[in-house]
Amino acid sequence: MKTALTIAGSDSGGGAGIQADIKTMTMNGVYAMSAVTALTAQNTRGVKEIYEAAPEILRAQIDAVFEDIPPDAVKIGMIPSAVLAEVTIERLKAWKAEHIVVDPVLVSTSGSRLIAQEALDIMKRELFPLAELLTPNIPEAEMLAGISIRCREDMLRAAGTIGNTYGCAVLCKGGHGWDGADDLLYAGGFFQWFCSKRINNPNTHGTGCTLSSAIAANLAKGFGLSQAVCRAKVYLSCALGDMLDLGKGNGPLNHAFDLCGPFAEEGGE
Repeated sequence: MKTALTIAGSDSGGGAGIQADIKTMTMNGVYAMSAVTALTAQNTRGVKEIYEAAPEILRAQIDAVFEDIPPDAVKIGMIPSAVLAEVTIERLKAWKAEHIVVDPVLVSTSGSRLIAQEALDIMKRELFPLAELLTPNIPEAEMLAGISIRCREDMLRAAGTIGNTYGCAVLCKGGHGWDGADDLLYAGGFFQWFCSKRINNPNTHGTGCTLSSAIAANLAKGFGLSQAVCRAKVYLSCALGDMLDLGKGNGPLNHAFDLCGPFAEEGGE
């Protein structure tokens, strides 16, 4: 069985962070492991409190995983401080981690800032170049590219700028966009759109964590980057489309996640 490690914050509400990552990786057929960067008190309405992990315990968690069950892919989410970013980067380099997917969690959906500026600077300088893929949403892509995104052409420009700056592939997620939910992959000098209609579901807390974890799981299973993104988008779209509402007694998700045809749209340089 393939394995994946998530390095991120815990979400007491279970909808995002470590909890969402583990659920997603499990549903996508890999064995999930975790290294917790912070405890948070949060729910779908917002983040109440953040308590950072001590650097030595984060280091010990990462080492414990790699020395016993080396992960086939690593997903990185919330890293709130510079010292925790440094520990994460140092251990990933030491263990020669592969298939690193970084979800640059900068601000929560409710507007809470989740990372110190110094930590972001370190991640830009040292972590992003290690990544196989970055998965910013539109507000995060605007911050990283230094431009406003108001249309598909702006997404193209932002994705290209971020990818060329940090030397990695970029998936610019369109869920915060103006129309639809089209995601844009920039990799190896080429663009590819993954197009879908916006699903009118208010329960979207943790969708970014879910998508990046699903991508990491599929990379761990040996799929190429484009196919991993496509499978992850199908998984997330099906989950949103099921319109599950907690407390209503709905049954489990029951979809096949290998029909990528409707989503993929090839692009050029």
